[in-house]
Amino acid sequence: MNDCCAPDTKDRTRRYDLAVIGAGSAGFSAAITAAEQGANVALIGHGTIGGTCVNIGCVASKTLIRAAETLHNARVAARFAGVSAYAELADWRATVRQKDDLVAGLRQAKYADLLPAYNGIAYREGQARLVEGGVEVDGAHIAAGKIIIATGARPAAPVIHGIETVPYLTSTTALDLTKLPRSVLVVGGGYIGAELGQMFARAGVKVTLVCRSRLLPEAEPEIGAALTGYFADEGLDVVSGVTYRAIRRTESGVALEIARDGHDTTIDADQVLITTGRTPNIEGLGAEEFGVALSPKGAIIVDDRMRTTRTGIYAAGDVTGRDQFVYMAAYGAKLAAKNALNGDGLSYDNAAMPAIVFTDPQMASVGLTEAVARKAGRNIRVSTIGLDHVPRALAARDTRGLIKLVADADSGRLLGAHILAPEGADSIQTAVMAIRGGLTVQQIADTIFPYLTTVEGLKLAALAFDKEVEKLSCCAG
Repeated sequence: MNDCCAPDTKDRTRRYDLAVIGAGSAGFSAAITAAEQGANVALIGHGTIGGTCVNIGCVASKTLIRAAETLHNARVAARFAGVSAYAELADWRATVRQKDDLVAGLRQAKYADLLPAYNGIAYREGQARLVEGGVEVDGAHIAAGKIIIATGARPAAPVIHGIETVPYLTSTTALDLTKLPRSVLVVGGGYIGAELGQMFARAGVKVTLVCRSRLLPEAEPEIGAALTGYFADEGLDVVSGVTYRAIRRTESGVALEIARDGHDTTIDADQVLITTGRTPNIEGLGAEEFGVALSPKGAIIVDDRMRTTRTGIYAAGDVTGRDQFVYMAAYGAKLAAKNALNGDGLSYDNAAMPAIVFTDPQMASVGLTEAVARKAGRNIRVSTIGLDHVPRALAARDTRGLIKLVADADSGRLLGAHILAPEGADSIQTAVMAIRGGLTVQQIADTIFPYLTTVEGLKLAALAFDKEVEKLSCCAG
């Protein structure tokens, strides 16, 4: 087996066309893109190869979320007459170990094993620092014409008095727990808090989720409100609109003091999970000293060509602080590599970027929300239908959710689509293509959709702009 992290034996005196700092999804995307164009690339990794997604993010969380979902599905099987089912969590340690095996396999297959296939990529392991003419790695100088920074981000803690004294969980360490606590307090109502909070609740943990504003604050408010109700049905308590006063250790775990609606209260739990955001990995790079500007939150500032404020240096992925999805990191890194080698002719475009939250029901969206469209001064129309109008949901006896479309009132073009549905993640791509192709809601309504699918709900929501869908027959348009 090839050792991906062994010292590179290629000529260290050579000059590389491109140095890529970071060996996660963005780094590999940039390096492979450049190598495919014939460039000589130095790929510099520090820590576990593969980055966040495959090791401690997407892959790790989604497999445990799916495991917990099987427990829930057994509990609600009686929604079908004559059906009963039983499932129990017999060994969470075994579930986590299976997750670890999957992670290790994908890390090897999709990262380490790829390196020998690209002769143009020389892998170096070590802490990188920007220097004149290239990068310095553990004292060794790597000469490079252009540089891409793709060092990612890590969980960050909010400013709460006493938090430095509390042994809190993060989205990384929570996925490594081999023994489940009796109760968990989740701080943060974004997508990580929502996903992991529901996962732990379904695994039998008593979960309380607290957040400053509301659940999924960037989503349509109807979606956040509906999901809050569905969480309550499963025993997961969402406490929103709070101010954090202080947090402390107790004999039995932790206690968080909050203020809500003018009243102070304390929430106790065995453990606390912090999911309030992420901070870019820029330590040791010497970015500011080298003329690479940072945002107030420490993210590397880039323009629409992925260029930093230092000529010849680009950045992509979570280290830029925007669109923190693995597919957007890979997209931005590919763009950065092409621009670095070919003259900055490509611009970053996230107008049709899908966003998924793997709760159940799943939240999926693309384009503008109603609030963002109105704030931008757009003249819009909005259509919203509940899943009780979607035959697929009726047949599945699970009508949790809704579909909301935002359209330009003048041209009829679809501006945004927002789905809350058990199969919402696999339905949003149709709306992505519609927005990318400039389709109108009438064109969507006129399109043939397969019957008894969740995605048919997009057609029904498009029809609902001008018709009462409850008065339509099956498949009627």
